[in-house]
Amino acid sequence: MTERPVERTSTRTGLDRNRPEDTSARAPLSERISAKLSNAADEHRANANPDSTTAVKKAAQGARPPRRARLRLSRIDPWSVMKTAFLLSVAFGVVTVVSVLMVWSVLGAAGVWDSINQTVQDIVGGQDASSFDVQNYVGTSRILGFTMLVAVIDVVLLTAIATLGAFLYNMAAALLGGIEVTLAEDS
Repeated sequence: MTERPVERTSTRTGLDRNRPEDTSARAPLSERISAKLSNAADEHRANANPDSTTAVKKAAQGARPPRRARLRLSRIDPWSVMKTAFLLSVAFGVVTVVSVLMVWSVLGAAGVWDSINQTVQDIVGGQDASSFDVQNYVGTSRILGFTMLVAVIDVVLLTAIATLGAFLYNMAAALLGGIEVTLAEDS
């Protein structure tokens, strides 16, 4: 017959069950913190330089190996891809318009347009050159209008391409099984 361990009954509350019986045996808080930081530093060194066997061995002392999970990405929801692609392409369009506005404002403040007008007048000369103004061709309002048109076309195209990509991935995953990914837990 095998002996069963005898369970001790205690009058301690549920909060005290996790504490050891004798707290004087525990290391002081500062020592426990420095030990944890030392282990974390060893793990960081091992991750930063995986070729160093000493760092890997030192980090693995007393630690269990990280868990790994093999997963397969078998389907991507086209609706969620479309929403995400639309949001990201709108953000890209706004960034594009703002950046073009900033560049054109800096060019105007730096006097680039006046310099171009002066250069054209010096090269061409005569009456025709005095009526020339580069702002008539590449003015801020004209460039911003063109940039907004390009941004709207980009939003439509990027959203459509991303959604089509999700549909194509789903068809390929149905045939081939999808992409296999191995996830590992940080220790």
